[in-house]
Amino acid sequence: MKYISVTSLLLAGALGAQARTFTVTNRCPFTIWPALFTDLNSGTSVPSQATGWEAPAGSSVSFNVPNDWKSGRIWGRRNCDFSRNPGPTSCLSGGCNGGLLCDVRTGTGVPPVSVAEWTLQGAGNRDFYDVSLIDGFNLPMSITNNRGCPTAGCPVDLNAICPAELGGPTDANGVRIGCNSACTANLDGNPADSANCCSGSHNTLATCPSSGVRDYNFFKSNCPNAYAYAFDEPSGTALFTCDSGALADYTLTFCP
Repeated sequence: MKYISVTSLLLAGALGAQARTFTVTNRCPFTIWPALFTDLNSGTSVPSQATGWEAPAGSSVSFNVPNDWKSGRIWGRRNCDFSRNPGPTSCLSGGCNGGLLCDVRTGTGVPPVSVAEWTLQGAGNRDFYDVSLIDGFNLPMSITNNRGCPTAGCPVDLNAICPAELGGPTDANGVRIGCNSACTANLDGNPADSANCCSGSHNTLATCPSSGVRDYNFFKSNCPNAYAYAFDEPSGTALFTCDSGALADYTLTFCP
């Protein structure tokens, strides 16, 4: 029998206490391909899960996430075929560089895509989390937790009611599976200096109020607990926090 010291057991327990459990559940009536990305410029701790996987309808997967995960994001990809052209065009919406496994340096989701975001153990010893529609929308989602902290999310299927000017990709049957933001739709034709993108001369809250962003009300009225544009924090229902000391576990549900 292999001998395991008490010290080793204590160390394993201590390491385990520093990790959170994240669960990703697909309640959509179709397969999606979740993707995971960590901005390695913000921190080097990464979850135990692969950067991309297949999630059939009704499936769930749980994995460990370090207690100090920074600038992490998870999103869903739709209508994927990785046997051809592996990369951002492998999926009709939400694709990434790298194919099934998103590249760890450049593998963020291609708009339009709804994104769940976390920074654990951030300023003030708080977890920060949100659902962002800054890059548009492709799947309903919600973030819940086991510590009674607020729910972030966009549980409404915006594809079905997407304004024509924001229309994203459609599948072979003509069904829309993505809805752009005013920024990703490039409605003002100048993404480098855009009121819709809060870029260039509009890159502060003072110079990029929500009133100047086209279709802000469409996103915020339908999904009040999500980021509707880059400086949406003053709404009070865009960015949510939870005491890091509570060591919350989080669940991301697609099509909640």
